[in-house]
Amino acid sequence: MAKVISIINQKGGVGKTTTAVSLAAAVGAKGYRVLLADIDPQGNSTSGFGINKRKIVNSSYDILVGDIDAELAVMKTSFKNVDIIPADLNLAGAEVELIEIERRESRIKNAVARLWDKYDYIFFDCPPSLGLITINALTASDTFLVPIQCEFYALEGLAQLMATVRQVKRLYNPHIELEGVLQTMYDGRLNLTQQVVSEIKKFFPDKVYKTVIPRNVRLSEAPSFGEPIIYYDRNSKGAAAYMDFAEEFLSQQKNRGA
Repeated sequence: MAKVISIINQKGGVGKTTTAVSLAAAVGAKGYRVLLADIDPQGNSTSGFGINKRKIVNSSYDILVGDIDAELAVMKTSFKNVDIIPADLNLAGAEVELIEIERRESRIKNAVARLWDKYDYIFFDCPPSLGLITINALTASDTFLVPIQCEFYALEGLAQLMATVRQVKRLYNPHIELEGVLQTMYDGRLNLTQQVVSEIKKFFPDKVYKTVIPRNVRLSEAPSFGEPIIYYDRNSKGAAAYMDFAEEFLSQQKNRGA
């Protein structure tokens, strides 16, 4: 049965989608069956795997708001062991449409449950907000992973994020736990970075990954070529960092018996 993980931060520009795409690709490259569900209306994970949005027949919107079988929305990518449920522009209006739907917080959980036996890991690339789409992902997930940018405002909004998770845990999903916190856009030369890292570790004791993701031009370029960084430039610092992160992530899964 798949382990289901939401990749979440309501603050934009923190490397959330880069992490979703890169981790999914790296875990797939290591031989695990991976599904990445793009539930961000911007659809950047979909583009990051080179999916032509004009060729999407069914998307995460159709699963969330419609009644289609989740399998009908799954697309194979060109990359080892990775499938994707793509996002399209219709998803932008899903929050409003969900308000009228019964048990609206469980739409994704009920749909994706049919895919659990087909994958080792299912990742959700969540939108940069704490609305109904994100609540759906958290309700469906075993754990959530938080990428945090190593800059001054990194901790801004984290209290709100954790309050939302606690509410989801109380109302819809008592088993969800924090998977870990990944530091992104890291520059160890800056004193500010060290201060932020110290604060992050205070906020999330024992949950901060040892691997850090540096600022890297190649990481920024990869999405425009429709390739995860480990395929776009496997010799770059960004690719090396995400491969190291995948190793650390998978090692923790083994230690936890996942």
